[in-house]
Amino acid sequence: MKSFNKPAKTFAEQIELLKARGMQFANQQDAQFYLEQINYYRLGAYWLPFEHTHSPHCFKPETSFEQVLELYVFDRELRLLILDAIERLEVAVRTRFAYELAHRHGCHAYLQGQYFKPTFRWQSLLESLKTEVSRADEVFIEHYKRTYDDPELPPIWATCEVMSFGQLSKWYQLLAPIQTRKAISSHFDCDEKQFEGLLQHFVYLRNTCAHHSRLWNRKFTKTIAKPRSKPMGLRVQCNFEPSHSAERKIYNSLVFLLYFMDKIAPQHTWRKRLVDLLLTHHNISKTAMGFPEDWQSYPVWQIEQ
Repeated sequence: MKSFNKPAKTFAEQIELLKARGMQFANQQDAQFYLEQINYYRLGAYWLPFEHTHSPHCFKPETSFEQVLELYVFDRELRLLILDAIERLEVAVRTRFAYELAHRHGCHAYLQGQYFKPTFRWQSLLESLKTEVSRADEVFIEHYKRTYDDPELPPIWATCEVMSFGQLSKWYQLLAPIQTRKAISSHFDCDEKQFEGLLQHFVYLRNTCAHHSRLWNRKFTKTIAKPRSKPMGLRVQCNFEPSHSAERKIYNSLVFLLYFMDKIAPQHTWRKRLVDLLLTHHNISKTAMGFPEDWQSYPVWQIEQ
């Protein structure tokens, strides 16, 4: 181990360092402007694939700052698209969860441990939810507090609106009655165990996007399991090739998001916006994102005229 002794560098010095490592610049003034807005260290995640060697740092021939910036812009636009889709999916799942739980087990069923296993995890989840409700400034929460004193928490259709997506996925994970689990997942034509894993994956993906982390070429730790029979048809349209770690890339996530968008918003333009983004940035490697070479031939990517 050694002590860290690297001095902070000015924006101009950052450019000189990149030039010394072999990076080319079409316009150094423009490059400095972008470095003043985007942390050098953040951009480093995007020029890493352009390095010939990492120690010592040396870029491949013809590597330009503009190539790195395009990759950054593409990744940012992809994150925003994904957040849009996940938001709509989250709202739809929250709606179905509250509906099935209330109609099958009562509007305050989430307060009863018999419906959630294991009990100790349900108790922990419930305490977290109580904390969220206590600090929520939603009008419907304040109305319930003023109007009712028993039970202490609002019905599930109100309470679920203050759940985070992460909490919602955990409530579904702990939900014990199998028929209720199936009723929720069946609304999306999805196997209930597959649906549980998908929720966990999309929570992870949403958090990745919300923290502005890189998606391109990223290997996810929380992956999507290969579907068996449901959702229908997705098994052959995904890419689960382990030899290339494709199952850990963003491609499978996008296929499932397209599937869910078709379920919850049949007239959506999200597919076209996504395909346009992919085709506009034609220089950016799609195989690094887990895309198969013939991805455009798969039905899930087809845009209806």
